[in-house]
Amino acid sequence: MKAVRTDAELECPGIDAGLLARGVDLVTLPDGICEQALAEAVADADLLLMCYTPVTARVIAAAKKLRGIVKYGVGIDAIDIPAAIARGIPVVNVPEYAEETVAEGAFAMMIALAKRLPEIGRAMQEEGWIWPAQRWLGRDIAGSVVGLVGVGKIGRSMARMAGQGFRAQVLGFDPNVDRETMARAGVEKVDDLHAMLAGCDFVSLHCVLNAQTRHLIGRAELARLKPSAVLVNVSRGALIDEAALVEAVLAGRLGGVALDVFSSEPLAREGHLMSPLFGRDDVILFPHLTFFTHEAMARLEEDTLARCFEIIEGRPVTIRSRDPRLLAQSRGVAFA
Repeated sequence: MKAVRTDAELECPGIDAGLLARGVDLVTLPDGICEQALAEAVADADLLLMCYTPVTARVIAAAKKLRGIVKYGVGIDAIDIPAAIARGIPVVNVPEYAEETVAEGAFAMMIALAKRLPEIGRAMQEEGWIWPAQRWLGRDIAGSVVGLVGVGKIGRSMARMAGQGFRAQVLGFDPNVDRETMARAGVEKVDDLHAMLAGCDFVSLHCVLNAQTRHLIGRAELARLKPSAVLVNVSRGALIDEAALVEAVLAGRLGGVALDVFSSEPLAREGHLMSPLFGRDDVILFPHLTFFTHEAMARLEEDTLARCFEIIEGRPVTIRSRDPRLLAQSRGVAFA
């Protein structure tokens, strides 16, 4: 039995050790491996584990023995799922391991910008002390308006932290979540995204990326935000028109931006669309690591191994996601 795990830079010692203990011949590949090299590596593989590396139709076609594709993470945008379904190869992700963790990360970045922690921290390091001048004034979360774009499990966790924890008013835009469900989570449902954005002090994105949500926050939406508003994105980079976002930040039309995800990763200080945002006190650039805690990684490794062992043993692989792309599968899967 041979398994290929891409994105070896994301260290997962528990996954690797678990597969090796089962006698699996494990090959790990670096982030950024080209399509041709990946196709050659999986030609005789039984199992493919991926996190960020695209798994294209060409890669799937080359994998003549492949019995399953395991995304050790949540997002499945990089996998050509129709190509896998056509071959009868089950695709599974691990959707539940970091819901609270990512919400905590989003809230931490939001409060860091509200309290101006990055710039005050830097000033302290450079000067040793600062006095309470007007330039250092922060803002309260309590009494503010927090808007959630996407009110799934992560969004509802964010709502609890902001509403119950900090007494903010929480609004939510999500066509797929009804008013009653939002109300139970302490969220006031809003049907007009532009209207919600105009009234928010903080906006946090928590929705999946698909054809309908790509560039959901574009130039027109950014223009609706208050000049003091803080925008947080821990979901998918392409939810935002990043060129328009950079333009708005450089023009001083936003109060702050915190990003953990980007359309093109990794970032670079020079030559990247987002490069102009480096070094700014009103911007937090985080390297797609809001999920990365001891507890979340332990859950990820445990669930990933469970899905791998189901495939190795010839059992149906358990699908816990409600993503329609995964629910469209009919061979080699069992829905939890």
